Amino acid sequence: MNRFLIIIAATITLFMFSCENVKIRKATNSKQANETAAEATEFVNPGIMTPEVLWKLGRVSEVQVSPDGKNILFAITRYELADNKGDKNIFVMSAEGGEPVQLTFCKKSEYNGIWNIDGSKIGFISSKSGDAQIWEMNIDGSSKTQISNIEGGISSFNYSNTGNKIAYSKSVKIDATTLDMYPDLPKANAKIYDDLMYRHWDHWADESYSHIFTADFKDSKLSNNTDLMEGERFDASIGNCAWNNDDSKIAISYKRLFGKEYAVSTNTEVYIYNFTNNTNINLTEIGFDGYDNGPVWSPNGRYLVWSSMATPGFESDKNRIMLYDFETRKTTDYSEGFDQSSSDFAFSADSKVIYFISGIEATYQVYSVNLENKAIRQITKGDHNYQSVAIADHKLIGSKMNMKTPTEIYAISSLGEETQLSFTNKEILDELTPAEFEKRWIETTDGKKELVWVIYPPNFDKNKKYPALLYCQGGPQSAVSQFFSYRWNFQIMASNGYIVVAPNRRGLPTFGQEWNDQISGDYGGQNMDDYISAIDALSKESYVDENNLGAIGASYGGYSIYWLAGHHEGRFKALISHCGIFDLPSMYAATEETFFVQHDLGGAPWEKKQPKSYKEFNPRNFVGNWDAPILVITGGYDFRIPYAQSMQAFNAAQLQGVPSRFLFFPDESHFVVQPQNSVLWQREFKGFLDKYLKTEN
Repeated sequence: MNRFLIIIAATITLFMFSCENVKIRKATNSKQANETAAEATEFVNPGIMTPEVLWKLGRVSEVQVSPDGKNILFAITRYELADNKGDKNIFVMSAEGGEPVQLTFCKKSEYNGIWNIDGSKIGFISSKSGDAQIWEMNIDGSSKTQISNIEGGISSFNYSNTGNKIAYSKSVKIDATTLDMYPDLPKANAKIYDDLMYRHWDHWADESYSHIFTADFKDSKLSNNTDLMEGERFDASIGNCAWNNDDSKIAISYKRLFGKEYAVSTNTEVYIYNFTNNTNINLTEIGFDGYDNGPVWSPNGRYLVWSSMATPGFESDKNRIMLYDFETRKTTDYSEGFDQSSSDFAFSADSKVIYFISGIEATYQVYSVNLENKAIRQITKGDHNYQSVAIADHKLIGSKMNMKTPTEIYAISSLGEETQLSFTNKEILDELTPAEFEKRWIETTDGKKELVWVIYPPNFDKNKKYPALLYCQGGPQSAVSQFFSYRWNFQIMASNGYIVVAPNRRGLPTFGQEWNDQISGDYGGQNMDDYISAIDALSKESYVDENNLGAIGASYGGYSIYWLAGHHEGRFKALISHCGIFDLPSMYAATEETFFVQHDLGGAPWEKKQPKSYKEFNPRNFVGNWDAPILVITGGYDFRIPYAQSMQAFNAAQLQGVPSRFLFFPDESHFVVQPQNSVLWQREFKGFLDKYLKTEN
């Protein structure tokens, strides 16, 4: 046994040595980036976005500004298609711009990079020594030191505002396992449940729960580790956890519900843990019955802001700006009269202004609200999506994307002027001819206007004719905005030779709450007319081949495909549905978040007065009208729209004699996230459309 331990220790030491002694190097505009670009061009056909090139792009995330506002910390994830995996590493750069410096290099992801309170060190999480633990390093990446040794590892952490404490999340075993109940059956493989919410998204409920812990932090060591949720059968995350200015309080938002109550409710509360008197109060107990998330404390400790949805059971309600004043003990809605959702809050240094992200007309912009007069100001404008905002030295730092380029980091002046700071994928993108897009406003059947993005193939020639794709968005309340997707990527679709028509139909946010809410209980109604209005309007253009139209979509977009399959009246020659809802009654009883179908479908199918959704808007009822070839895609770990929905659709198409193909990923969920699976998905996607829509075929 001793010899075995010596070998293991030596292996770990050698691995750590190999990670620690890599020379710190410049990452952007470097030999490494040029080699990545050269390698990617092997798959360019010719000079356009392909699935292989897409997986060469570095993905920027976790943008953090140093306490003095002079430097930016962020992560880049890069994938190796051959290895079918990716690695995330940490970088630092000046807030004025320039070349980023890579700080971590191990072939295991290093993430959750955070500045300590004075900006002298950077904390991060690494699993290079076994379980995921907290490490610290100097701001040049040197002297990496492990500072936690938590049994079983942790998932995330943050520093307190004095630097004397740390909060972290960790999985804690609460319930009995099958082995605990039947110790004489060690090889039995079963799960036993007595309540709902036994599975969520892509995983089955187990005996453990994610709890928030706090610990004293001194001399690079943790002590007095305390489980703030001891014995609770609820989950919480560091992303919904914030310290006040003097470490006397911590705010945590989570849903303190279990089983059926959890499945049918969105009632997430904000709790204040007071370490001075060891109390725990529910700040949102009265009058807050929907989602309450993302608490952020003001620098002076007087205010707490969070996003709040008013309607119980409705996950896509307006996100309000709720502010609690600890001096007056009053809560104020600072977004009253502001018909947009708000998120990602950041206070100014003087605690007088809150900066945030909000969507308007299928874009996401940076806004501010003045706490004294409640005035809301839009700071940025343009066709893009901001994803985060932080305070730097006399400016803001934000991360943003658009349909042509993935996330990069930008500086934003008080007047909204933007300066790009990071150029993670410049070498690759410079080799590609992008698919350009434009914004069109189309009249709907009820006399309103819907915003439609039209994406054109690279080197578009208006004197030629192109097949077109109607893109049907999921959600169902999720804007067709300026996102750069790594699956439903408009650059790839257009580069395949298609014009993409992407409507912001009824039920999508950023156009006011009335437009957003209309879809609930009306799945097959006005929003389907909005789709038809968009594709019919574009089909009249001389450059659109109206005889070769397709329709594609996932989730609710997949439902849209099944619905359109029975109602398109010969418009479409090919259809693709990914993880779509085929049969509403069985969907109600099979999905995990019951509150979603309860709200959006109007209730259960077995109610005495059955909601009209099941009678009028169920795609299964119109399979007899199906006539267009259809590709059906799903994943074995999709618990939101279980894969049996897709199987029913494929089986129905086959039995009807409709040309159809079934693509099943046993180890994917509602999404396709593994690199090689994703490339296979893109090849099948393109191959199916080319077979039925390309005129040369």
